[in-house]
Amino acid sequence: MDFTLLLSTFITVFLAELGDKTQLATVAISGTTNRPFAVFLGSASALVFASLLGAMAGGSMAALIPENLLQLLASLGFLIIGLRLMFSNLSLSSAEEEAPKK
Repeated sequence: MDFTLLLSTFITVFLAELGDKTQLATVAISGTTNRPFAVFLGSASALVFASLLGAMAGGSMAALIPENLLQLLASLGFLIIGLRLMFSNLSLSSAEEEAPKK
């Protein structure tokens, strides 16, 4: 087993998941029940299943698409998502500034 890959994947996913909407949903659900272990099992198994799907899809795509092209497509996808978020945020900010104050 490649422990360097295992550790770097764990650290990357752990840091990416801190404070995201999944963690906030888990906190909200566990706050409405007195069975936090059941919420933990449900959210942990959902994350494991989603990661399994991603790993299987990534492995399948890597067999069909060259690694460099796959990295380029992923980079472009994240760039497009980031730009769309940035521009939608800018347009919301400008719309708030133009709205008449009461």
